Amino acid sequence: MASSSQNTFDDSFDDAFDDLFDQHFNEAFENLAIHVDQEERRKKRKKRAYIERNREEGHLRLWNDYFSDTPTYPANFFRRRFRMNKPLFMHIVDQLSTQVQYFREKKDGLGRNSLSPLQKCTAAIRVLAYGSAADTADEYLRLGETTTRLCVENFVEGTIYLFGEEYLRRPTPADLQRLLDVGEHRGFPGMIGSIDCMHWEWKNCPTAWKGQYSRGSGRPTIVLEAVASYDLWIWHAFFGPPGTLNDINVLDRSPVFDDIIKGQAPNVTFYVNGREYHMAYYLTDDISSNIANMMGVRTRIRDRQMHQQLKNDLVEHIWEKFGRDEDNN
Repeated sequence: MASSSQNTFDDSFDDAFDDLFDQHFNEAFENLAIHVDQEERRKKRKKRAYIERNREEGHLRLWNDYFSDTPTYPANFFRRRFRMNKPLFMHIVDQLSTQVQYFREKKDGLGRNSLSPLQKCTAAIRVLAYGSAADTADEYLRLGETTTRLCVENFVEGTIYLFGEEYLRRPTPADLQRLLDVGEHRGFPGMIGSIDCMHWEWKNCPTAWKGQYSRGSGRPTIVLEAVASYDLWIWHAFFGPPGTLNDINVLDRSPVFDDIIKGQAPNVTFYVNGREYHMAYYLTDDISSNIANMMGVRTRIRDRQMHQQLKNDLVEHIWEKFGRDEDNN
């Protein structure tokens, strides 16, 4: 009896030991297999090739083309290619190079100068202005694709950090008065800016959303609504509506009239063709004749008769101000 019990215990112990041994063996084998696989992948992984781009040559070429005392390309070429005039661009470069660590020129371990602030800012502007791929700046400016992407990211973040409080805001009463004065001088009393919409193509739009964001062209787009002053100060931007909406539908969703609806808009008084008006307006394209019909619940600014009267008075006013000069000539 005792012998039978001992045999049963020995069998149970052997089974438990075998199970434990198999478990540890399998775990060790799996870990070894994973390690070997990782080593093989690491060996197969291509190392990043170093390319000597001669970044000093890129800076010198850029300097001679646009920033020397006798540049190759005149000011109008700079304005078209950089989307701004040279003094403004140099002001941005100066602020970024002194306030943002990424744009400060440094020396590497061999004592060579790093990429200049002009190279980094120009690469960012070219990508933003033309919507081009990051590696297109390589041949001219001598920047790699990864570096160009970093330039764009740091340029955008740095610009918002340095200039956001001054430019990315709604007009103050002083700004509004300046806009009104300029508008009146240009023949549009009461105008505080031009408003319009444009469609930005969404290249990587999800397939399930293409029907919502596509219209006549068949390509999905996202709408940007902006208000700009005469000097291209864009103080309102509304981005995100699907491309199937027209300008009127976008304007109906836009927060551009929220200050008027909430009673927070500054009081404005101006005269056109002898009539007094108390609400500023935006200059727009051919949707202006229908703008009074689509305001929905925004009843305070929905007055078809007033809109039509203002349009007629503006036509008469502009004709009185500028039309007779053409007749005399």
